[in-house]
Amino acid sequence: MREFVFALEYEPGTNPVADVLAAYPDASIRSLSCHVTADSLWRVDHAEGSAEALEALEDAYKNADFFADCLVKDDCGADCEVQVLDRSNDTLVVYTYWDRTDVCTSVPHVALEYLGEGLLFETYREGRRYRWRIVLGSDAPIHEFFDALGDEVGECTGIEMLRLTELDPDRAPLEPEQDLPVEQREALRAAVEHGYYETPRRIELGELAEQLEIPRSTLSYRLRRAESSLATNFVEADDSLETLAAGL
Repeated sequence: MREFVFALEYEPGTNPVADVLAAYPDASIRSLSCHVTADSLWRVDHAEGSAEALEALEDAYKNADFFADCLVKDDCGADCEVQVLDRSNDTLVVYTYWDRTDVCTSVPHVALEYLGEGLLFETYREGRRYRWRIVLGSDAPIHEFFDALGDEVGECTGIEMLRLTELDPDRAPLEPEQDLPVEQREALRAAVEHGYYETPRRIELGELAEQLEIPRSTLSYRLRRAESSLATNFVEADDSLETLAAGL
């Protein structure tokens, strides 16, 4: 088995969800599940952010032009069901179901066509960046799929290959930092290099945000997300070592 990770970068006005996330940099969306057949697509997404951001995201999900990841820029005539499963001040869980038409396509549908069945999808969205992780067979034609996807997204959406790695149980795990979105990695590196984590601190959060030319709230959010991911990876790795040791 292999994992293939790539990212789409939406231009303004080409995807309503990306436009909302760009307007609210404290918000993000991760997939809880994503399933595809030749004729349909259904998924559950978990969004985090301010109440204003979540309200705007809910409106974007319910927009008739969105159609749960359809890559067609114009109205494709598809039927899409949207249902909010959970809503609080800082979280939003949304279910979407999409019946595909003859002109519709999406990342999972292109993957199904070129890579076959049995795929596992995981997504993460922040700003205009939409990162996909696909777990697939070792002999799947990755380059054919990636070329076909590039043709589908066209000029309105950038596409970048991030990594292709074997899922070898005997291989050393990836460094946690490698799993972080690029914006979080850059924020974390800058914080370390400028002494934000030193005691006493050599720089305050507001000063660091000014140097990076981003809002203070955006920098704070990216650091908190990165810290949470690193802490979770550490605990999971530690638990795995304890389990292994107990079995010896």
